[in-house]
Order: sequence, then C-alpha cells, then structure tokens
Amino acid sequence: MFAKVKSQSVSGLSGFDIVVEADVSSGLPRFDLVGLPDAAVRESRERVRATVKNCGLTFPVSRITVNIAPADVKKEGAFYDLPIFIAIMKASGQLRADTDGCSFIGELSLDGEIRPANGVLPMVIQARDSGIGAIFVPSENAAEGSVVEGIDVLPASKVGEILAHLSGDKLIEPVKKELDESEVISDELDFCDVKGQHEAKRALEIAAAGGHNCLMIGTPGTGKSMLAKRIGSILPEMSFDEKIETTKIYSVAGALPKGARLIAKRPFRSPHHTISPQGMTGGGINPRPGEISLAHNGVLFLDEFPEFDRRAKESLRQPLEDGTVTITRTSGTVTYPSNIMLIAAMNPCPCGYLGHPTRKCSCTDAAKKRYSEKTSGPLLDRIDIHIEVQNIDYEQLSGRQKEETSAEIRERVNKARSVQLERFKGTGITCNAKMTPRATRQFCVLSAEADALLKQSFDSLGLSPRAYDKILRVSRTIADLEGSELIELSHVAEAIQYRSLDRKYWR
Repeated sequence: MFAKVKSQSVSGLSGFDIVVEADVSSGLPRFDLVGLPDAAVRESRERVRATVKNCGLTFPVSRITVNIAPADVKKEGAFYDLPIFIAIMKASGQLRADTDGCSFIGELSLDGEIRPANGVLPMVIQARDSGIGAIFVPSENAAEGSVVEGIDVLPASKVGEILAHLSGDKLIEPVKKELDESEVISDELDFCDVKGQHEAKRALEIAAAGGHNCLMIGTPGTGKSMLAKRIGSILPEMSFDEKIETTKIYSVAGALPKGARLIAKRPFRSPHHTISPQGMTGGGINPRPGEISLAHNGVLFLDEFPEFDRRAKESLRQPLEDGTVTITRTSGTVTYPSNIMLIAAMNPCPCGYLGHPTRKCSCTDAAKKRYSEKTSGPLLDRIDIHIEVQNIDYEQLSGRQKEETSAEIRERVNKARSVQLERFKGTGITCNAKMTPRATRQFCVLSAEADALLKQSFDSLGLSPRAYDKILRVSRTIADLEGSELIELSHVAEAIQYRSLDRKYWR
C-alpha cells in the first residue's frame, strides 16, 4: 500500500513544504529511506522501528520505501520521525484516518515520546500559508506555534495521543493563543542607578531614539558597561511583527526559552571578545544564526572592542550596512536578518589611563598606535556616535541628587520613534539610522546656518560621504527629540561633536 503525509522543514528563517511518501509492498524485508537524508534523518529508521514495537503496534515485515520529497533538497534534522511514522502506519493499514489537511513535526524517542524540534515557528507559518488546517507539534513547542493565527496547533507528547486523535477516540485540543499585547516589559537595570555621566546618557538617548550605533571610549571604571547594559530599558517596545521575526531566529537557533511564546523584549547580546568570526556571523556545516542575528531588533554590545578578533570585528561591516548576513556553504546559502544597534566600549589605550586626571598613562607611543590600529577606519566610519565617558568626581558619586529614570528617557525616545514611524510609513524604513541615501536627502532638510556649519566641518574634518550621511541622520534624530521638523544649527553642531573622537584617538 502507498501513503502520503505532509510536513515542513526550514532553510534559514523560511519554512518549506515536505511530503513524506511511504510504500509497503511484498518482498524481502527491507527499509529504504531516500530523498537526500543526512545521518540524523537516516537514523530515523531505527527510531521509528523501535517506536512501533514499543507502542504495541506491528512493524510491517515487508519491503518499505520512504521518500522525503522534494528529493533534490538535502534533509537535515530528526523532526521527520513523526511524519515517517504516520506514513508507515497508513501504508501498512494500521491507521485509516484522513490526514490530508494535517501536517506533522517531531522527533521520536524509542518509546514513542515526541521530543521538541528547532524552527517550529517558521514551519507552522509555512503550513498555514500552504493551506493546512492543523499541525501536530511537540508539546514543548506548542507555545511558540500558538502565536500563528489561521491554523490549529495540536500539541502531543506521545504518538499514542496523535493516533487516538486521528481515530476519533480522544481529540487533542488546539493550544490557544494567549498574548497580552499590553504587556509592560520591566527591567531591573535603570539609568537612575548611574551617577553623573550626563553627556554619555544624552548620547545613548539619541542612539536609542534613532537606532544609531554608538562607541564609548573611557578609562576603566567610568561606567561604560553599566551604561550599555541599561540601554535596553530605554528602547521602544517591539512591534508584533518584530517579535515574530526575532522569535523565528531564536526558534531556528534552538535558543528560545522553554515555554516562551514570543521574544517580547528586545535582545541584548554581549559575546566575549574571544568569539570567532563564525560565532559572530553564524555558520557551521548546517548554518545557524550567529550573535549578529540573535541581536536582531535589539542590541549587540561588544565590550573591550579592540580585543575582539579583527576578522570578527570586520565581519560586522556588511551587516551594519545591509541589515542582513548571508552564509554560504556547500550545502546551500542562507540569509539571516541583522537589524542591530551596535554598542561598543573600549579603553583609550592598552593600560586604559590615557587622559585620566590623576593616573599617568604608561603606554609607549608604539603601543598606543598598535592599540588604535586594532579597529579599522571603515568600521569606525559605520558607527554613528562616538562618545567619551569621563571620570566623575567624589561629589557626583556620593551625592544624593536624583538621576533621571529610564522611564522618563524612554518616554522621549518613544515620542521621537513615533514621529519616525509616521514619517517613514509605507517605505519599510523603521528609524532614522536605516534611512537610504535618497530618504536622507528627502527628510534631512537643513536650515541655512546648519548647512553652512556642516559644509565647513566636512572640509576641515575630512569627512567621508558615509560620515556626512550619518551626521545628517543623527541630526535628524536630535531634531525629532526636540520636536523640530527643520534641522537647526544646534542639532548639526551636536551631531558633529559625536564624530570628533576618531580624530583624537585615530589621527
């Protein structure tokens, strides 16, 4: 007998349809699995055989051929176990239910338990888009699948539950979508904990309001890491589409917290400086997202920036420009989104005390030069805001003056972002930092005084065309924070000062 069962797989962040075909015919007992399976898929023969036996069913003593179509696409992973099991049960006549409107995803244990799989969210979305009405998924993946509307997500922990449902003995209730869109994300880290550093806080507020990359330079202990770790508390809340896209990345990477429905808080990724280029961009034999993609719609914080491997740092250049990272392997090419906000922190020199008011720098000129050369000019040029984090005195540190809270800063950031969303409606641009050159010319209108200052600075500072565009975009954000449609002299002057540190430390 012959049977077909529907399933899904995933490539990059996109799902695609799979059909598992099973043929049980007379002949010497044999179990062939075809359709470009990898080792994990080929091993499903033994898992399915043991599952059939341990669930009290009869494994056909016949010639069994299972094809996983399309046959020209390499199949990877163990989540084909469940559709292979269902297809064999149908082909052998032990299951007579109509499964045409159903899809199946899951890895099997030897006793019939259904183990969780990576990438369930994009696979459920693909099943819905293909017109499938119900999809059986592992119970541990039901939460993430439930956010997809228009399809019944049926959770199962054992194959016996699925067989009972298909035979009508005991139906599985679809897991219900339970999302509170009014959820308020609380954060223990607050800017009111940081004493002083008003210039740095102002720079990070601008960065958050416009989605700009930021580099902080300062001596050890000035609060660079403390400031960076709190930037998530002032970022605007994620839209539903951003939550879905971010959750898809974590689902594919197997990094989704257990029981989580959506990633509702903007990611904050802070990899160690020993990370490899592949860990940064993603990769492997079977490509998986790296830190750049795991920080999508959030923050990638690189502390001790010059200490990162040069190739790892330079791998940021193209994703920072394009918002995507493409990984090419012999098995295929995948593209992951990388719409990130880069926050980097570094010392001014190897010993860290260049410019310190009381401690003398012990570095030689050659050591300072080698240290500065660890960060290339093209990468610096892609960072919109450069800010020096100053030392604070005892009075500021011990004073009881109330500092501004993250909630107060976030209110201004949200107001500026709402102006940008209205401005860029229908263009696909999400914030000022993502403006195209054409959009920059259209929306960054300068007053006569501001234009004259920018012209003078462009010539005297030797700015690149990219730096010119970034100054315009930062100026646009500063104007948005002040509620001004026209970019004035003060807005440009402040934006220019955020491009001066590379001239100080990288002469």
